[in-house]
This record gives sequence, C-alpha cells and structure tokens, in this order.
Amino acid sequence: MTKGCLLFAFNNGLFDYVMQADYLAGRIKKYMDVPTSIVTSDVEYASTFKNFDQIIYQSHTSNNTRKFHSGSFYSKTASFKNDARVLAYDLSPYDRTIILDTDYIVCNDSLVNCFDVEDDFLIYKNADNLNIQTPSTAEFKKISDTSIDFYWATCVYFTKTQQNKIFFDLLKHIQENWLHYKSVYRLNYSTYRNDFAFSIAIHIMNGFSSGSFAKQMPGKKYYITDRDFCHSIKDDSVD
Repeated sequence: MTKGCLLFAFNNGLFDYVMQADYLAGRIKKYMDVPTSIVTSDVEYASTFKNFDQIIYQSHTSNNTRKFHSGSFYSKTASFKNDARVLAYDLSPYDRTIILDTDYIVCNDSLVNCFDVEDDFLIYKNADNLNIQTPSTAEFKKISDTSIDFYWATCVYFTKTQQNKIFFDLLKHIQENWLHYKSVYRLNYSTYRNDFAFSIAIHIMNGFSSGSFAKQMPGKKYYITDRDFCHSIKDDSVD
C-alpha cells in the first residue's frame, strides 16, 4: 500500500504557504522518509521548489477572512483559504495519508508509526502549549463552552476505507451547511474552521456521543499560537 503526507497550500498575499509547505516537506523527507504531495492553486510556483513528489491542482472558493497576529501587538486581516481540506480523501494519491498544516514542524519520526497501526483514522485530541507564560488550553478542549470535544485538524491520518469516505463526505456536507452547524453546535467563531468541522464530523460518526471512531495520533503534539514567536529552528530543537 502506498503511503505519504498531503499538504494544502494556498497563498493569500500575506503568507507564502507554498514556501512553508516546501520547508515542511524537506523535514518530512529527513525525519520520516516518506513522499509529500502538495495541493495548491499555485502549481507553477510550487514547481519551482524541490521537495514535492507530486503537485495537485485545486482551486479554492473560500471567501473566509481572519485576523492574523504576529505577536501580541500586530495583526492584519487577510483571506483565509481553508476550504479544500475536505477533499483530502478524493485528492490524496496515497492509500494511507497523513495530512499536515504547512506550519507544522516535524522534529522526529514519531508520525511514521501511523502507517503501522491497524486503526484507520487518527487525530490529536490533546496538545501542550509550549508557551509556559500562557499554559491554559481551555479553548482547545471544547469547540465552545457548552459544546463537544475539540480535535486538531492540524495533523490527521486516514486510510482509504469506505468508513473514511463517509467521514470526508460528511465533512463536505458540514462545510456546505456551515451556518446551520455553527448554530447547532453554538460556535462563537464565525469563520469556517477545519478543527471545528472535524470535531463535529467525529461527533456525528460516534452517533452524536462519545465513541471510538477517532483514535489518538502517536507521540505528543505541541503548539504555539500566532501571538507567540518562534525564535529559531535547528534540527529537532525549536526555540
């Protein structure tokens, strides 16, 4: 069975997500030794980079905007082209796929273990904040104060099974009817967000309850927010 990583990168005039994806693909090659494919509308630009095994064209239709922070004192509103991830099942060239955000930093080979487990769908439910000054993770426990458990769409593993096809078709439905699901699940965040859509879809796949559809990714996930700064990255050290 084929295996590899899938990245989605749509530049917005503020951030070069394709360049981010190439950097991540290089680290995937170094630490995981698996191929990486990129999904983008900037095919010609992506072809100028060296670390993509396949470049998959996909347009985007999202009209989302969001405020991007650079530390605590600067922010700018720009387009947020995050609508294509629901197509991961259809677009992935692999039988077994790890989806990663382009700003994910791979520092070891722990994710390779995904390909060796019998489970068909893995995702992180818990993560640790690297900023010890703001350790609270309440916003990443539930998708709203009175709603369901939060799951990180940042890093997801799936195999091409019928059950996972149903899951990704459900994601498309949730995205197409976002205002409805935003109301049902009492979301205060107005912009469509993959973390929330994945969390809702998992809740539905579990029969609108707690269940076993989604299993835990191997290793531990750490994060910072866009109000924090990453000073340097060297090999497996991030400061």
